[in-house]
Amino acid sequence: MAFEGLTDRLQKAMEKLRRKPKVTEADLRETMREIRLALLEADVNFKVVKDFVKTVREKAAGAEVLKGLNPAQQIVKIVNDELTKLMGEEAVPLNKAPHIPTVIMMVGLQGAGKTTTAGKLALRLKNENHARPMFIAADVYRPAAITQLQQVADQIDVPVFEKGTDVDPVEIVREGMEVAQKNHNDYVIIDTAGRLQIDEQLMDELANIKELVNPNEILLVIDSMTGQNAVNMAQGFDDKLDITGVILTKLDGDTRGGAAMSIRAVTGKPIKFVGEGEKMEDLDVFHPDRMASRILGMGDMMTLIEKAQKNFDEEQAQETMDKMRENTFDYNDFLAQMDQVTKMGPLENIIKMMPGMANNPALKNLNLDPKQFAHIRAIVLSMTPEERENPDIMNPSRRRRLAAGAGRPIVEVNRMIKQFNQMRKMMKQVTNGNFNGMQNMFGGQMPGGKMGQMAMNRMARKMKKDKQKRIKKLRKLRKKK
Repeated sequence: MAFEGLTDRLQKAMEKLRRKPKVTEADLRETMREIRLALLEADVNFKVVKDFVKTVREKAAGAEVLKGLNPAQQIVKIVNDELTKLMGEEAVPLNKAPHIPTVIMMVGLQGAGKTTTAGKLALRLKNENHARPMFIAADVYRPAAITQLQQVADQIDVPVFEKGTDVDPVEIVREGMEVAQKNHNDYVIIDTAGRLQIDEQLMDELANIKELVNPNEILLVIDSMTGQNAVNMAQGFDDKLDITGVILTKLDGDTRGGAAMSIRAVTGKPIKFVGEGEKMEDLDVFHPDRMASRILGMGDMMTLIEKAQKNFDEEQAQETMDKMRENTFDYNDFLAQMDQVTKMGPLENIIKMMPGMANNPALKNLNLDPKQFAHIRAIVLSMTPEERENPDIMNPSRRRRLAAGAGRPIVEVNRMIKQFNQMRKMMKQVTNGNFNGMQNMFGGQMPGGKMGQMAMNRMARKMKKDKQKRIKKLRKLRKKK
């Protein structure tokens, strides 16, 4: 994630505060200094940092906080609340036209990922709104821009209107809008030209397109790796076009994340989506409160649950839960679950959404190389149907045959089988509301300390309630019979 360095520094500052039996004014000053340095290092705008630190200090310096119960936790809550406010407080949905089509202009500099993001947005509209979007190829300057848009469109089965590179972009948009209205497309996404830097010619062209179509959205696509320059760029586009929102790309890259925390404060315009991956499905709604939790290392369970709901078949998930509870979970189930988990994105990103896992030392020791999935799959696929259905029959001779069949060392086969058995045992406990198995994985402590323990306790209570509901439902069904 983009905020790993910032998360690490903020967690250390807060942990230092939590260890204090009593928090003094001097402790608060030291913590605020750490926060200020962490934010500046993350490339957050200097004025934004100054205002943020001042606000947090004023709210935290009150006698109610410093002399009250759990002052450290109260200060963490203040920091969390102010981070959320800084980034916009709540998710902002796309504007929608009262009559179709809704027109979305994608603008930005070259290399920000504008065309790919247009594709991701179109796919999201198709999947979630059952929409029939259409692209208009209005970038006639960049070599192969139209070809790239067509390739993206082919992947997601969305039509493209284009007139080549010898027609004025404004005329292309005019004709494209007529086609969209004729075909009853409910969304039109205009892929406009980018430049290596903001110039008058670019802005005049975009202003002319805006005047022609009166778009419902002007979304500025920004590469989050550009840091502080992203904020300056957003201001430049906003001054000329009055943008309606921002999409940040490459938020999963090796970046300090300052743009995400500065843009809203500087321009007043919301970040509507973030791109965190290479796949066409990797575009997520930007939730300021969830991002603040992730920055503070408190996880993002809501996004994790949403990803799971999107990628997991509910009936299959319930069947798997029952198998885990009854200890009949086998290698066929394991393979199916592994396939569904990989659809959610890189495993490292998924684990970091759990409370306290963003910079957990246990995570750093895990081997999360995607190739490991391929190796595990090869081992499982080398098993006979009987072996997959009966994990307990894996004797030494069978293991040697698996190693030869999968082309992996015997030690790797043994390790995989041991991990599978440990996971099966732990998941049986977890599905019955017992988190001791998971606690042992992290040296007797739940990930995220008290925050992690509280999250897991809530989950345990929910699972217990769900179990009680299922029992009542079964009893009712039996009575009817």
